[in-house]
Amino acid sequence: MTHSSRFAGVWCPSVTPFDENGRPDLAALEKHLQRLEQAGTDVVLLMGSIGEFPSLTLDERLALIRAAKTMTGVPMVANVSATCVPDMLRLADAAYENGYDAVMALPHYYFHQTPRQLLGYYRALGEKLAGKWFAYNFPARTGCDLDAPLVAQLAQEFPDFAGIKDTVDCQSHTRALILATQAVRPDFAVLSGYDEYLIPNLLAGGAGVISGLNNIVPALFVRAVQAWRDGDLACLRQIQRDIGRLSAIYTIGDDFVTTIKTAVARKFGYMGAASRNYGGALTQQECAAIDALFTDFEQ
Repeated sequence: MTHSSRFAGVWCPSVTPFDENGRPDLAALEKHLQRLEQAGTDVVLLMGSIGEFPSLTLDERLALIRAAKTMTGVPMVANVSATCVPDMLRLADAAYENGYDAVMALPHYYFHQTPRQLLGYYRALGEKLAGKWFAYNFPARTGCDLDAPLVAQLAQEFPDFAGIKDTVDCQSHTRALILATQAVRPDFAVLSGYDEYLIPNLLAGGAGVISGLNNIVPALFVRAVQAWRDGDLACLRQIQRDIGRLSAIYTIGDDFVTTIKTAVARKFGYMGAASRNYGGALTQQECAAIDALFTDFEQ
């Protein structure tokens, strides 16, 4: 009942704390990563969507790559997505040189990409990346989709293509990726990008989840994977209900990044709630809703 990929399990796409001057707060990030490690998180994704990579400068991203790897012993993956491939390769090289286990890359976003363009793009990346890498499928942001035949083809061509984060609110899409890639690479990791799909992902043969709630309640997701391995269906049923209830956090406020950061700040106190997404600050009523949502989860 375990996936053969070494990247399987519970991933946290870490937030990027900022200090009062709007700069990345390394002291707060270290406390955050240490808490994730203590909870049993399997992998940390640095500078994903919740990590606000589009608003970070190249120098800030390089500095975060260097600093964050020294803060935790948890396996780490760096998101190197950008619209400039040379910048991506520079970020990837820095990640590999600093001991990251893999990097992750979105499709070439802004211009809508056809399947032929996507294949050419990832082939070009795969030939230049010096280590393990993941694709990041987020059609709502990129305007294009990495479908099962394309991903399976790349998995067959590139042994270092280790897996994909499928941020699609449709389990049948993720299931198709799982079935197609398992046929060519049993070690290929298909991870859901939505909290509520962790258990359905495991049931379908997937590797796990990369989801925002892991910034707040990582131990809940760690317990879910352990219950899956133990075959504890009663525990899984309750955890699925808990995840479903806590997913209401994505309905609070205008910007889910700021909302997640606000929840971490209010519950644990080692970081601020500021993001670089303008106008995202929560109202007093919204903050109260967050407090009520996580009252029963002391982690």
